[in-house]
Amino acid sequence: MSQRQHTELSHAQRLRAIISGSVGNLVEWYDWYAYSAFSLYFAPVFFPKSDPTAQLLNTAGIFAVGFLMRPVGGWLFGLLADKKGRKYAMTLSVLLMSFGSLLIAATPSYQSIGVTAPVLLLTARLLQGLSVGGEYGTSATYLSEMATPNRRGFYSSFQYVTLIGGQLIALGIQLIMQQLLSDEQMQHWGWRLPFIIGAMLSLIALYLRSHMEESKAFTEQTSKPASKKGSLKELLRHPRAIAIVVGLTLGGTVAFYTYSTYMQKFLVNTVHLSMQQSTMITCASLFIFACLQPVFGLLSDRIGRRPLLICFGVLGTFATIPLLEALSRTHSPFSAFGLIMSALIIVSGYTSINAVVKAELFPTEIRALGVGFPYSVTVAVFGGTAEYVALWFKNDGHEPYFYIYVTCCIFISLVVYLLMRDTRRTSLMP
Repeated sequence: MSQRQHTELSHAQRLRAIISGSVGNLVEWYDWYAYSAFSLYFAPVFFPKSDPTAQLLNTAGIFAVGFLMRPVGGWLFGLLADKKGRKYAMTLSVLLMSFGSLLIAATPSYQSIGVTAPVLLLTARLLQGLSVGGEYGTSATYLSEMATPNRRGFYSSFQYVTLIGGQLIALGIQLIMQQLLSDEQMQHWGWRLPFIIGAMLSLIALYLRSHMEESKAFTEQTSKPASKKGSLKELLRHPRAIAIVVGLTLGGTVAFYTYSTYMQKFLVNTVHLSMQQSTMITCASLFIFACLQPVFGLLSDRIGRRPLLICFGVLGTFATIPLLEALSRTHSPFSAFGLIMSALIIVSGYTSINAVVKAELFPTEIRALGVGFPYSVTVAVFGGTAEYVALWFKNDGHEPYFYIYVTCCIFISLVVYLLMRDTRRTSLMP
């Protein structure tokens, strides 16, 4: 890295670095969410013909298995980010995601190659899970370290802006394709195009990340022993911080995946709206949700992180069941949009600031690992399985049990929010 890294960055340099990190994050999450957005179309391609819910269970199962690789990614890329730099780890992760997307795009159907088709799909998803597992911790750390102390909440909130933006691009491409192609064309070959687009976008992200600045926090801790950087042994010296990451993530990740990833299928399977209506509602609500993230992030810079987390915990605990019950009974697309938007406003109290809260809990030498690893484990166990749990309860005839499950997860996190200190005041970041 250039010697200028050891001096204070200018506003323009800081802004370019944050944009580069955020755009790369957007492309990675587009690739990740393209799977969920188009699974309604390619489910029959990779699995034997059966009832639609069973096919969705199979694709949701592979979606969940992809999450199982996220702890491995959180550990591996966290270690690389703490030892070799945030930039190095972030560049490598986007390359891995690109390869996974190409593999999905090129895999033949079940009718052509039999069981090899779902095996290749699973392999691609495992690679993408590894990439995303590493992306979260490194990008959250990078954006937090590149921000000025009084604007960390604001700048780090762009991680979820781009995370949601990736999903919006996937849904936007789906909307365009739904207008241009028939359902038969979408199921036959159209669903492959988004994965090809994702692989191409990765080249742009690769260029941006290869030219971005390394964080000053990382370059200034070169005197620390290599054995202490990115070490699990060193991480375990911070058990309280690890427990807070797990606890504050649990309810937030279940709520987020319920109202974003799973909601598109919920609107089709339970509310009985069309695929086009479901996509439009999801797109509109997520766009507003993305716009809210910097607003909540800026608010946390003024009043602290803890009040926002507590608001999410309290409202999520008391409003989840009524919201989902009302949503399951509505037949109006406008009512469905209003209910989902209400839920996403509540969830913003978590999504907008969870990255900076975690980054503020750990010292520089293990920050990427501390943010990424325990978070990825929690998301793998709870976030990645939320859609599968929801479909399992529905298939078993007890869908309302899922509403209770989401509520309980949020309540556990609420307890953590009430007991933790406000990291804006106790931050270990310089």
